[in-house]
Formats: sequence, C-alpha cells, structure tokens
Amino acid sequence: MKNNFTLFFLIVSCTFGFSQNITVLEENSLYPVAGVAVYNTNKSYTQVTNFDGVVDISDVKENDTLYFQHISHKTIWLLKNQIIANNLKVILPINANALDEIVLSASKFSQKKKDIPQNIVSITSSDISFSNPQTAADLLESSGQVYVQKSQLGGGSPMIRGFSTNRLLIAIDGTRFNTAIFRGGNVQNVISIDPFTIEHTEVILGPGSIIYGSDAIGGVINFYTKKPQLSYSDSLEIKGTMVGRYASANTEKTGHLDVTISKKQWGFLSSITFSDFDDLIMGKNGPDEYLRPQYVRPHSDGNDEVVNNPNPRKQVFTGYSQLNLMQKIRFVPNEKWDFNLGLFYTTTSDFPRYDRLIRKKDEAFRSAEWYYGPQKWMNGNLQITHAGKTLYDKSLLTLSYQRFNESRNNRDFGDTFLYENDEEVHAYTFAWDFTKKINANKLFYGVEYIFNKVYSEGKRTNTVTGISEPQASRYPDGSYWQSLAAYGSFLLKLSEEATIQSGLRYNHIILRADFNSPFYDFPFSEAKVNTGTLTGNAGLSWQPNNVLGWKINLSTAFRAPNIDDIGKIFDSEPGAVVVPNPNLKPEHAFNAEVGATLNFNEKLKINVTTYLTHLKDALERRDFTLNGQTIIDYQGEPSTVQAIQNVGSANIQGFEVGFEATLSPTLLFTGQYNVADGLQKQEDGTKVPVRHVAPAFANAHLIWKKNNLKLDAFVDYNGTHDFEDMAPSEIAKPYLYLLDKNGNPYAPSWYTLNLTGQYDITSALQLTTSIENITNQRYRPYSSGIVAPGTNLIVSMQYSF
Repeated sequence: MKNNFTLFFLIVSCTFGFSQNITVLEENSLYPVAGVAVYNTNKSYTQVTNFDGVVDISDVKENDTLYFQHISHKTIWLLKNQIIANNLKVILPINANALDEIVLSASKFSQKKKDIPQNIVSITSSDISFSNPQTAADLLESSGQVYVQKSQLGGGSPMIRGFSTNRLLIAIDGTRFNTAIFRGGNVQNVISIDPFTIEHTEVILGPGSIIYGSDAIGGVINFYTKKPQLSYSDSLEIKGTMVGRYASANTEKTGHLDVTISKKQWGFLSSITFSDFDDLIMGKNGPDEYLRPQYVRPHSDGNDEVVNNPNPRKQVFTGYSQLNLMQKIRFVPNEKWDFNLGLFYTTTSDFPRYDRLIRKKDEAFRSAEWYYGPQKWMNGNLQITHAGKTLYDKSLLTLSYQRFNESRNNRDFGDTFLYENDEEVHAYTFAWDFTKKINANKLFYGVEYIFNKVYSEGKRTNTVTGISEPQASRYPDGSYWQSLAAYGSFLLKLSEEATIQSGLRYNHIILRADFNSPFYDFPFSEAKVNTGTLTGNAGLSWQPNNVLGWKINLSTAFRAPNIDDIGKIFDSEPGAVVVPNPNLKPEHAFNAEVGATLNFNEKLKINVTTYLTHLKDALERRDFTLNGQTIIDYQGEPSTVQAIQNVGSANIQGFEVGFEATLSPTLLFTGQYNVADGLQKQEDGTKVPVRHVAPAFANAHLIWKKNNLKLDAFVDYNGTHDFEDMAPSEIAKPYLYLLDKNGNPYAPSWYTLNLTGQYDITSALQLTTSIENITNQRYRPYSSGIVAPGTNLIVSMQYSF
C-alpha cells in the first residue's frame, strides 16, 4: 500500500511539479490558438503557445497571475490555480474589433484592411477547409464574388466585374502567374494551383496595376501558399496532415499528404496531392438540350463512330487526373532575415475540351478528338525578407523561375490527320519591394523585371501511318515579352479614422516576335512593341463613427499587348481563324468606385459597393484581312479571317452588396449579390455587350456553429442572361445555350440548394461532408462548355498529426 502511494505521489509530482502543460483554445470553435503570448505580472515568465496551443507553466508560482495576449483575441488574465482547476484549459475570447483589422498583403506588405480604399475579399484557411474545393477555381467561386466559367472539367476561368482571363492578374505568393500567352478567351491555367497548399487567398476587386502592372484591370487574385511553421524551441517538431476525399458526381478520388519538419530556425514543408476524376454526371431536372445522348467513339484509322450514350446525363470524355507537388524550405537565422524557398510542380493527364466535342455542323459532330495534352507547371520561387533601419523598415526580394507547358490536339470526324500545337513558356521574375514607416504614415516602393520566352511548335500526324510533318505553330517560335517597372505608393494617416492611399507606377513593355512561317504569306516579317505606360490611383478610407465607413477609390490600369494578342494563329470558332496583327497598342482602364459599410454593434454588417470602369482602345477579336483576303484555308477548311484589334471603348458598371447578421451566438446569416452591365463601342459607333460580363449572381448562407460541429445550409443563384446581353462571340456559339421564343441563344437562370457539415471527431480527426445541388438541377453556367454537376455527395476526412 505504501509503495502504491509513493508511486501515485511521484506521478502527481511529475504531472504538476515538473510539467504542467496548459492548452489555449478559441472560445467558439475550441480550436487550439498558436502564438499566444503568456506572461506573469512582472514578466519574469514569458512564453508563447506552440502549434497545438500548448505552453508549459511549471515555473509559475501557484498564486501568480498569468496574462494571455493574442492579436485577434481579447487579452485575459487568470490565476494559475484557476487554470489547474479548469483541467489545464484556457478559453480565449475572440476580439471582433481586432478581427476587423486583419492584415492583408495588397501592397506586398501587411496593411490593416480598414486602411485600404479598395474592396478586397479574403478567403482564409478555415474557409478553404470548410468549402472543401476540388480545384483552385472552385475555391474562388466559393467566395461569392468571383464568377467561374468552365469549358471542360479540367478548367475554371474566373470573371471579376466584367473582366476575365488576360485582364485579371493571378499571382502566387505575390509573383505573377500570367504569361505572355494568356489569351482573351477563357483561360483554365488556375487549376494548376493546389488548394490544399493555400494558406489564404486575397481577391482585389478592381484595378491593381500600381503593384502588379499589366493585366490587372478587372482585379488581382493572389494565392498565398503555406509556409513551414518554425518550432518555438530548439527541439525537432514534426507535424502533418492527411486528407482523403470522394465526390459522387465525378467519382473524385483525392489523396493529400503534407509533412512539416521544423526547428527554431529551420522549417521544411513537403506536400503531395493526387486527384482522379471520372466523367461528370449532370443534374436530372432541367433542359433536355443539355443532355449528351450521343458521342463520338474515335478510331485512329478515321472510321469514327457515333454511338448512343446509355446514360445521357453522363458527360462522356470529361474525366482526367492531376498530380501536385510542393516543397517549402524556410530559414530564419535571426530577427532581421527570413529566407523562403518554394518549389512547385503540377501535371495533369490529357483532358478533353468538352465544348469542342459537342459542336456540330449540319447536325453532324465536327470533331472526333479535341483534347489538351498534359498541362505542366514548374515554379522555383525564392523570397528574402530583411528588416532594415534607414531607407526601409522591411524589404522583400523575389527571384522566380516558372515553366509552363501546354498543348492542343484535335482531329476532325472521319479524318486521319491529328493536328497538334505545343507551347512552352519560360518566365523569369525579379522584384524588390520596400516599405518605410514615416511617423504614422507608410511608404511602399519597388522595382520589377519580368522576362517571358515563348517556344511554339505545330505538326500534323497521320494517325494511320504515324508519320508527322510540320505545320504552322500557334505562336511565333522564340518570341519574347519583357516588362520593366518602378512604383511608389504612400499611405497618409489623416487620423485614426481616415487614411488616404495614392501611388504611381511606370511600366515599360518590350515585345519581339518573328514571323518566318512558310505556311502563311504574311505582309510583315516581325512585330515589335516598345511602349511605356504611367498608371496611378488615389483612394480614401474613412470611418467617421462605429456604424458607418466609406471607401472611395479612383485608379487607372493597363494591359499591354502580349504574344497571344499579336502573334496567335488558331481557330476561334467554327469557320473562323485568328491571324497575327503587329499593329496593336495597350488598352487602358479608368475606374471609379464608392463603397460603404454599416456595422450595427457587430450584430448586422452590410457592405455596398458601386463602380464604373471605362476601357479605352479595347483589345478584341474582330474580322480582318490578310493580304487583302477575308477568307483563307485553315486545317482544310475555308475560314473567315479575324485578328485582335484595338476596337473602340467599353463601359462596365456594377453593384455589389453583402451582409452578415449574427442571429445568436451560434447562428449566422450571410449573403452576397453581384450585378454588372457593360457595352462596348466599336469603331463604327455601334455598341455591343461586353463578353465577360456575367449574369447577376448571388448566394445566401445560414451557418450554425457550436463546439465541434458546424453546419451551413446555403443557396447559389444565377440570373438569366438574355440574348440582348450576349456578346457577338457568345452568339456565335449557340450550341452552348438554349433558344428563346425568337430562336436566339440565351442562358436561363438557375439555383441550387446545398448543405455542408464539418465535425471535429477529435482534436486530430475532422470529417467534412457536403450535399450539393440537393434538388438535382440541370444547368449550364453562363459561357461554360460543360454542364454543372447534379446532386453531389462529397465526403472528406482529415487527420492531423
């Protein structure tokens, strides 16, 4: 008995005398809170909670008071014996006011959101985990303020405020993702970004050319990937996450693993994700015109067959697979230096372009095969942060190399020739950004150099003999695009309630493309661009009281012609071919927007923004002549000649409203509504709708959250896009749309009802389940080639270790 008592005493002594680990948890979610400063009254004891919200208080006296301080939580203090009586748990309340001031990186450095005059959407890691997106395009769509078009399952082209593709700037960790061959048509490259590696995403609604240069007309989408977290001690720490996910609509099978190995100065983060998608099943209730009753079964000898589809809701030839790899290395030798190296590699299988496979001519399928080859992306990105004193408080040096590979392969029905275009882009970035605090004000400035080299090859292969012969390449092989820029931006703090931010950027663009193709007799041998552009912005952010806030912003932006604009050769639509045009100049945008926020004691928040953008010298595809000819032969078919041209101007205006109502401590109601309209004035004075102005779209979420369970019942809505709102390029694709009573194409309205739930089974094991499109609606989003999924059950299990 005595020995047992002694053993019990030793266990208790070890537990309470030598190691007293307490866990700090967030009030509502009960998630661990890392990075909490814990200290006693005289600060003889000072520690910080680790990744699991744990800190050892063995050295603290029983009657000492401990303070718990974190940037997004309220500071509290407790006696040590109170903490022990509460099973070594500390519940930290959320500070709503602090959360309103979450720092963002719209200037490549941290800023308070309330100080930024632009409207910025932030998607956090918890948002990403809960929405559980299949691709980065789906992640953007979940924000409720980005419209996504899909030509095929392996795709997703974002639209913001009537702009898309090469008029939006996509960045990875602040580095430009757009290349010199980003086109005016829908761009699907965003799927190369692995949503499992994204820490958070920021979407700047409206121009961002001051910081990001050419292309940032409609907005900027910046994906910030995870960094290795360092250990708070000298001991080695190993953390990781495993995820498995299944979706019924396309039989998705996804597996993800990431592992972080860290010490106090070093951190290594390795990530791998593999996804396999089968053909997508569309909804049950909707227009029969969207069904896939037949499809082409291709044969290499050209004896292609049209076969009946046993399940017309199955969109045959949409499935594909994808592999994503990421390696991060972080080194922090001292408080002044922070080195971050990121290595990314993504590849897909071949993936069919579904909208081309359903095209018909005279009631017969045009294509036997139309698919993209593996889409590959490799990125090496080194970022060095340094804390200075005199000329800057902090500098960020970025060195990046990216390689993009893509190809297009098509063969007409009954033909034995497969046409292939292969593209490879090498992109180099050098950027050096600085920030300096001057009293209460901040100065941001920097320089940037970007170089893109484009390699392009075309060939035609006889599928019977296997013999290939050269053909016209999509782009002039060996062409290049350069950008040199310097910028400065100043944040003037008028008071605690009001700030003004303004800036200027000078950007110089140099482009060279040689046209030595023997396949076409162009009236020119080369194209050159050597032009400079000055852009600026000025904005006011004003919070006169606790209820009302104002944001007013005026800005200019530009897009310089790239290789795709000047040198592309491709079939844009049935019976049309786009040819090079060396006589292009940059297009410019002038934007004005006013936003207001209303905050009624944190119970009801309303955000309203209205904007107007004027686009001058718009670069658009129009009919053209080549050597005086309006029709030429392209891949064996007479085709109308078209080219990218500076054609008049465009005005786009819109309205955005969002709200967040706290109905109870556990119940939240949110919603978002977006509507835009735009007309483009052509050179002859006529006006036509702007292509990438999406129909009105909205969502509403009823979110219930308590302890370890979170439920979200939500509806997504899309308005009608009438024939009168259709751009000429969309009218030319009637096979994607329904016909109205006058026989004209239009996109009907649609809605979906959805339910998502997330439950923390343990602190390490999390289950997320969604039922999307509960009523099994059959619909096709505006401008999309593929029909959206029907009722879709998604089950995801995540284990953290």
